Amino acid sequence: MQKLQKIIFLLFLLISCPSLWAQTTNQAYWSYIDQYKGMAIDQMQRYRIPASITLAQGLLESNAGRSTLATQANNHFGIKVGGSWTGPYVLRNDDAPNEKFRKYRSAAESYEDHSKFLQGKRYQGLFQLSITDYKGWAHGLKAAGYATAPQYAYSLISLIERFNLMQFDTQEAKPAKRTKNWKSEFFDRHNVYRNNKNYFIVVELGDDMATISKATGISLRKLYSYNELSPDYAPTQGDIIYLMKKKKSASKQFKDNPIHIVDYNQSMHDIAQLYGMRLENLYKLNHLDADYTPQIGDILRIR
Repeated sequence: MQKLQKIIFLLFLLISCPSLWAQTTNQAYWSYIDQYKGMAIDQMQRYRIPASITLAQGLLESNAGRSTLATQANNHFGIKVGGSWTGPYVLRNDDAPNEKFRKYRSAAESYEDHSKFLQGKRYQGLFQLSITDYKGWAHGLKAAGYATAPQYAYSLISLIERFNLMQFDTQEAKPAKRTKNWKSEFFDRHNVYRNNKNYFIVVELGDDMATISKATGISLRKLYSYNELSPDYAPTQGDIIYLMKKKKSASKQFKDNPIHIVDYNQSMHDIAQLYGMRLENLYKLNHLDADYTPQIGDILRIR
């Protein structure tokens, strides 16, 4: 009964505080990307599997490292016992009760085994695709039977585009080299990332605009202007703060698919920040009035 009450309470929190759920999830995903992007790039260089695909699968299969399988078995990709596996395993209910899943000594071992798993005959067709064709890889994984979820490919693509993971496929999104101004305790806790030829940080707990301004050497006025924020804005954990003026449209990497499909709880400002583009231009590209509020499933041009 206590367990049921706890579940009901958690459901109440999610329903009554959707922004809290989105904020917590967003921060967990950014933290996971920050922690494992290096492993994903390393696997790409050695096995020719797009880093974006590896990270998206890790995020999806492990719930950003928070699933029971990830925390108790270091299994980030939901790989079951099979083939030549002779190592330890854990039991979990999946397509059937008490299925056997591989257990690893570390997350690094899980990432390595995932790459080796995809070397199997079933997935050989994927390696004919370009390393930057993340959509082809996503649909190919689904077609080859990696997962049974009907929307598996689209879930991977959504994660890749939401968090701009495709930038890792060309290694353009390694943490930016620090300038002389970017050497402090603040930057021991924050990575500086690149997106659309711009630099940004992800807000951590306890940050405020004054702290960010002091650490970066960028005036408060410019920080507010670059990010199209009002002077009374107070940053929350997981927010993106750009350190230069944003571009008029999304990166050229979106030229073949210059659209964004609105996700849960996304504002126009959220979408502009995601692509490193100016909010006013996002409205102009889509011929929208300033009072427009995006709805889940709406399609917006970003170039």
